[in-house]
Amino acid sequence: MPRILAPLAIVIALSSVVNAGIEFTKPEAGSKSKGGASLSVEWKEGGTGPSISDLSTYTLDVCTGGNDAAVRFTMKCGIASITPSAKFSSGNSIEGPIAADIGASTPENAYFLRMVATATKGDTYTVYSKRFTMTDMTGTFNDTVLASLEEVTDSSGPDTLDSIGKRADTVVPTSMYDVEYTMQTGATRYAPMQPIPGTKITKSTASPLFPTSSVSVAKSHLPIPSILTTVTQSQTHSVSSMENTIAAASHSEPADDMARFLARWKD
Repeated sequence: MPRILAPLAIVIALSSVVNAGIEFTKPEAGSKSKGGASLSVEWKEGGTGPSISDLSTYTLDVCTGGNDAAVRFTMKCGIASITPSAKFSSGNSIEGPIAADIGASTPENAYFLRMVATATKGDTYTVYSKRFTMTDMTGTFNDTVLASLEEVTDSSGPDTLDSIGKRADTVVPTSMYDVEYTMQTGATRYAPMQPIPGTKITKSTASPLFPTSSVSVAKSHLPIPSILTTVTQSQTHSVSSMENTIAAASHSEPADDMARFLARWKD
């Protein structure tokens, strides 16, 4: 009996690993949903990644475009928000209204969902649904999004991004830091190494490192933020210090003005 139970325990342990992660079951791949109405979303534990019990909260929004978040503007998320924050303890389903003007009805399979889940111990797990079509839409897609949609050949969505417990082991290509911050897309952005002040002041006037940007005051609710994490390139500059072993010079005269004043009248 012990010999039978041991392999069984191994199978159960492996099964729990295989069934971890999140897999969307609704909307189904290639299905059609009506714009201007509520979109029902359901998911289950599946695929690869953490167990749902290890996740605390999530955001859920609608995306369009291509499947590569690393290429500028090919993936456009946040065009509609299902929820800016919800708890996994509330269940594995949710629904929210989708405005008809967020995009067009064609081409087919132009839309997919993005869920950014936060683990109970920190870090994030981002999973995407399969692609689906929105009908009765009144909006349009820009030329960049349309070009990226032309490269979509099936209903598959982007790959899952699992950073839980892996942030310290992740090696970011140096080239990622060379891309201008405002030109990057995706939930994680990369900032260049911070400059080190020089040892001498050579300029009498200072000029900005980057051009100014416009500021618009929000007059209504804004969509959920598309940038979740900014990774700054590690500093390579090093500083060394040493003890000053030279004794301080002695002062024969009193140290302060009052002492010097009183010393004048000692004679």
